[in-house]
Amino acid sequence: MSDPRAGDRIFLHGLTAECIIGFIDWERRVRQTVVLDIELPVDCTRAATSDEVAATLDYKRVAKRVLAYVAASEFKLVETLAHRVALLILEEFAVDWVRISLNKPGAVRHSRDVGVVIERTRADLVSAAPPPADRT
Repeated sequence: MSDPRAGDRIFLHGLTAECIIGFIDWERRVRQTVVLDIELPVDCTRAATSDEVAATLDYKRVAKRVLAYVAASEFKLVETLAHRVALLILEEFAVDWVRISLNKPGAVRHSRDVGVVIERTRADLVSAAPPPADRT
C-alpha cells in the first residue's frame, strides 16, 4: 500500500498580481491582472505534529516571492510567465514539482478569462539551466 502522505499538498488559489503581459502594442504599455493558482507537494505530518510553521513550506513566503517576481516581469505569453514562475518555485523552495494555473481575466472578449495550466518537476529545472561555459 502506498504512503497516504505522498498526496499532501499546499495550495494558493487566486493569487493576483499586475504585470506587463501580452504581445499587442497596448499590452506592452499597460499593466494587466493575472491570477495564479499554485499547488505544491509537502508532507504535512511534521507540521501537524509540531504545529510550527518551520516544519512545513511557508506558503506566505512562496506567495510574497511569486507576487514580487510577477510584478517585475514583462513577458509576451502567459505560457512563458507560468513556466518561469514554476522554475523559480522549484529552485528557491526545493519542492519536487509544482502545478500552476495562470489566467488573464478579460483577455478574450466573451470569455471570463484565458490561461494555462502547467506542471514542472525538478528535472525541468535541470534542463532549463544554461549550458556550462566553454573551457577550451
